[in-house]
Amino acid sequence: MRTMDFTMVRSGLVTEGQKVKVIEGKVAANYYYTIDPAVAMSANYSKAERLSSTEGIVKEIKETPRGFFVVVEFDE
Repeated sequence: MRTMDFTMVRSGLVTEGQKVKVIEGKVAANYYYTIDPAVAMSANYSKAERLSSTEGIVKEIKETPRGFFVVVEFDE
């Protein structure tokens, strides 16, 4: 299992236990992922760190002073 953090601006867009689909994007030599439909965005990852899964399960939603973070678990 692999987990990945996503930054979410508003609360209530996803719930824990929900199955989500991610879309891969590319900028320069890095890849990033967005929870569809534009709910939350990941950090940039190198080619070696690319996801092979397109679906995951929301394991946790964290609220911090910097915003909301969604932890998604992928079957990798």
